[in-house]
Amino acid sequence: MRGIYIHIPFCLRKCPYCDFYSVRLDEGLADKYIGALIRSFGAPKYKGLSADTVYIGGGTPTALSEDQITRLMGGVLECFEIADNAEITIEANPCTVDFGKLNAIRDTGINRISFGVQSANDRELGFLGRLHDYETAEAAIVNAHRAGFENISADIMLGLKGQDRDSLLASADRLTALPIGHISAYMLKIEPGTAFDNDKTRAEVCDDDTVSGLYLSLAEHLEKRGFSQYEISNFAKARLESRHNLKYWTGEEYVGFGPVAHSLFEGRRFYVPRDLSAYIAAPVQSEIDEEEPYNEREEYIMLSLRLCQGLDRARLTSLYGEDGERSIADKAGLLEKSGLCRINDERIRLTPKGFLVSNSLILEFLSCVGLA
Repeated sequence: MRGIYIHIPFCLRKCPYCDFYSVRLDEGLADKYIGALIRSFGAPKYKGLSADTVYIGGGTPTALSEDQITRLMGGVLECFEIADNAEITIEANPCTVDFGKLNAIRDTGINRISFGVQSANDRELGFLGRLHDYETAEAAIVNAHRAGFENISADIMLGLKGQDRDSLLASADRLTALPIGHISAYMLKIEPGTAFDNDKTRAEVCDDDTVSGLYLSLAEHLEKRGFSQYEISNFAKARLESRHNLKYWTGEEYVGFGPVAHSLFEGRRFYVPRDLSAYIAAPVQSEIDEEEPYNEREEYIMLSLRLCQGLDRARLTSLYGEDGERSIADKAGLLEKSGLCRINDERIRLTPKGFLVSNSLILEFLSCVGLA
């Protein structure tokens, strides 16, 4: 079954490291935007679309008011066929929710919440320009659980100014002691055009070797705390993996709504232009085909190697033939000697050490079948 992604391009303030598409929250503009989203939900090709995951991302979706979130979810449930067991996620900034608002969000049918915590260290949060301190983040998570959320995720960021192994693992310990079942761990990347895009900040953050060590330490530590790695940046307790995000990495279909949202639908990859005003003015959203059309033979390797389960050797044979599968297996055997890969009769998967250089390893595997 398909997934649905909805982009909410509003924030209270832009974080200095963020290059996601967002603008400062304006209540009137947000009202108009929700109306435009619901019009696009009702477009003939999407009306009645069946889905078992919905992901409301941003931006900061919880910057919307309770009434706006309720209206948005009403449109989702009216226009689409949402499975009874659907996973419905909303991203949240801890400073934008209290117990009452979390109760209202849960009442709309949203059953999973992902908090952008980033660190349990207030000094590190200050460096990131976050609007919350850790006490606020902890209270938000506890209140979400009290409000009935049994599937709660939190983000951690690696490579921050002054961060070391001890401070990172202390953040992990404080978060995993809370009622959460999922952690996403992202390496800080300084993106062009962001406030962090300057020589001073680059000199302050951790270097590549330090970040690599932090990543390996965190992966090992989270495993001991009951959070198994299932993707390069994601760790979860049993059966609490993000079902929606897994669609991206397993080649399942998903439809995106809102500026910059991407889709894989009916064998076609397309995206929505980065223009909020045009989106609001249009009767339904505009969609532009990606420059590179969908290619299962190429994307299977690229996406599957992000997952800890890796490549299925029988699937490799069906996609690339016996010679292609053998070539990939031979390459994997060489990489295994360096601790970058694991191979058995059924699967080829990257190790945490291999994830650190996954882009170059993916190119090596693609070259085995003439796709690089």
